[in-house]
Amino acid sequence: MSTPVAPSDQDRETAARVYQAGEELKSAIGHRIIGLDDVVEQVLNTVFTKSHALLEGVPGLAKTLLLSTTADLLDLKFSRIQFTPDLMPTDVTGSEYLLADPQTGERRFRFAKGPVFANIVLADEINRAPPKTQAAMMEAMEESQVTSLGKSFPLEEPFI
Repeated sequence: MSTPVAPSDQDRETAARVYQAGEELKSAIGHRIIGLDDVVEQVLNTVFTKSHALLEGVPGLAKTLLLSTTADLLDLKFSRIQFTPDLMPTDVTGSEYLLADPQTGERRFRFAKGPVFANIVLADEINRAPPKTQAAMMEAMEESQVTSLGKSFPLEEPFI
């Protein structure tokens, strides 16, 4: 069994700054969203730990506003994907397209990034999407990358 190490003054100072930043964020979010203090705190915990969360609730509970506000305050890119039964994996991840250079006539493939290429992504009603589309989203969540035509494209950090 190891002996616990007491935190240094620098550790305490860092923890105090993180706590203060969290309180300021909660206060700023509270100016736009009233009455969801526990949810706001849990969303901020998700952001600070760079993980994922499941938000449940009836329509109109400000889930989209909460996430877009959080992204805005942290200067992060926000994206919302409405999953539907006809949504294809490339609608989420992006796709390759053929680009021709008018000067040289040379043709090559270029990747157009999809809406999953954001820092905070709201995947709304993912259970409605076909399995392959869900699998594309799960790859992004688990591996922080998407694959198109056998090539992997990393997602920008943080990816939440």
